Amino acid sequence: MVSLNKIIQAKRTVDGFISKTPFSVAPRLSKITGAEIYLKKENLQTTGAYKVRGAFNKIAHLDEAAKKCGVVAASAGNHAQGVAISARHFGVRAVIIMPEAAPLSKVAGTKALGAEVILKGNNFDEAYEFALQYAKENSMTFVHPFDDEFVQAGQGTIALEMLDEVADLDYIVAPVGGGGLISGVASCAKQINPNIKVIGVSAKGAPAMFDSFKAKKQLNSKSVRTIADGIAVRDASPITLANIIESVDEMVQVGDDEIANAILYLLEQQKIVVEGAGAVSVAALLERKFKFPDGAKIGAILSGGNIDVQMLNVIIEKGLIRSCRKMIINVTLIDKPGALMGLTDVLRSSGANIVKIDYDRFSTKLSYGDASITITLETKGKEHQEKVALALTSAGYEFTQEF
Repeated sequence: MVSLNKIIQAKRTVDGFISKTPFSVAPRLSKITGAEIYLKKENLQTTGAYKVRGAFNKIAHLDEAAKKCGVVAASAGNHAQGVAISARHFGVRAVIIMPEAAPLSKVAGTKALGAEVILKGNNFDEAYEFALQYAKENSMTFVHPFDDEFVQAGQGTIALEMLDEVADLDYIVAPVGGGGLISGVASCAKQINPNIKVIGVSAKGAPAMFDSFKAKKQLNSKSVRTIADGIAVRDASPITLANIIESVDEMVQVGDDEIANAILYLLEQQKIVVEGAGAVSVAALLERKFKFPDGAKIGAILSGGNIDVQMLNVIIEKGLIRSCRKMIINVTLIDKPGALMGLTDVLRSSGANIVKIDYDRFSTKLSYGDASITITLETKGKEHQEKVALALTSAGYEFTQEF
């Protein structure tokens, strides 16, 4: 474990620079789950994610010679911004290596904080390998996103804040990628109260740490693919794995659809914007991925809110379709005056609101004289969509529905 003294010292170091983020009860989520759920809103942190805690603590402890040479980091985005803003505070040069597919918002955000950005590799691990080489060749300090005790101690300050406000928590639920966050949080929680259950949540598309925890040995994955880019780590770290095995009670996984559902739930019901990695704790609660008694006090960490706007748009659109609030139908009509009006009259009578119509009469897949109509509708749930479908069928229209 990371020693509690080092985490307390980290708290003294970061205080005054980082924000003490809200840790508040979530009434609707509590009602759904039957537990007393508190959300630690690190999405409201400086730079929009918890990573600044560990980065600041690490750079603060560098000697003057190391600060003069500068720092290097590898990151998909949040650690990058944490290192960048911390380096700027201490007047230290920062070079950040990011995967080539890193969201534009995170690249721009990192540059805006004064760091130099180099895009390299298809994922975090490839960027990481290049960053190590770059740091060695340029005599710079590599600031690891999770395999560093100063970084882990900085992340552990989250648990200090949570337990300072709700001392009798029964569970803490945290995202797991490389394992730096949960190493610090679990170490802190277990040393304060050994009875607290710590639950780690990883993405199914990045299973290395989950598989390693189950096997109690390092098991790397061949590739990663998940919308939770902040925890999309290909290889398990033996250092954080040892901490996790010692101090984490259970590890669970959530899939991309479950993560997307949690993002949409938090946006609609809690008015909170989170990224994929930031939503996995809530996804685990919504999907009951682990057992907990009714009335249990559970603290869930929302690790970050730096979601790409285009990704958020896709999640909203798919979520509306999945929850039967949007319906997309394809109908083939005879291309003659009044044909489309007849179709829209049927939809109007069923109470569906048309938001988009695509009319195609030139597709080579159509028979002569036909037109293909794709209509997007606003609907009020599954029963309403069944009503729309019945109205179309009763009026003699054949259609297909997109999901």
